[in-house]
Amino acid sequence: MTTITSSPNIILIPGHWLGAWAWDEVLAHLNTSQSRATAMTLPGLDKDDPDRVVKTLDDQAAAVLDVFAGLGVSKEQPAVIVAHSGANFPVSLVLDRHPELVQRVVWVDSGPVAAGSIFAPDLPEGLEELPLPSFDVLGQQASLDGLSAEVLERFQSRAVPEPGPVLRQPLELTNDARRQVPTTLVCCSIPGAQVMELAGAGHAMFAETANLEHLDVVDLPTGHWPMWSRPRDLANAITSAASRTD
Repeated sequence: MTTITSSPNIILIPGHWLGAWAWDEVLAHLNTSQSRATAMTLPGLDKDDPDRVVKTLDDQAAAVLDVFAGLGVSKEQPAVIVAHSGANFPVSLVLDRHPELVQRVVWVDSGPVAAGSIFAPDLPEGLEELPLPSFDVLGQQASLDGLSAEVLERFQSRAVPEPGPVLRQPLELTNDARRQVPTTLVCCSIPGAQVMELAGAGHAMFAETANLEHLDVVDLPTGHWPMWSRPRDLANAITSAASRTD
């Protein structure tokens, strides 16, 4: 975990296969922005944890709340959550359980998840974990635009397989107050206008976005991993979102 000082509290949560290290370049830019930012590694994505393959979405949500507790986050001093990609499942769970602790959620090429969703419903039951696919395969699922050969090598060498239980667990959401949390979408691989069009049309991946009560949309054109392709611009977008009071 890496922390920088000042306020407000900003919690950076990376997507699948990634740890806190994925935010290093963004943190370097946030360090000059009068923000206090903490990057965390979700349970199941610490390569040194011998029990990581059995971690669940509940474990991941609990870990986010543990970080909140360690930083003194409260209803009076709520945090800003920045969630990239597949971090949307545990973060949606956190928003459902404790919306009062979140001042704003910033989805980075991501968005809220609907109740009952399963990330990989067809994942074979006997498969303990899902390794990072080859970049030929991954590039068909998400844009690799802006990533140099050096970045791709680092991604491949540091990626940790995603635990099977995280990918199979249905998301149980019951608290509509999660939709009242102010939200910023940072749209990278798909333009914001298209995201909102898909949300309005009820597309399964974006439908929950249409239910948000306080939403602003920021376009940051690049691939699916802007923390590496445009770290300074992403840091600026996060700082701007965190300073909003609506």
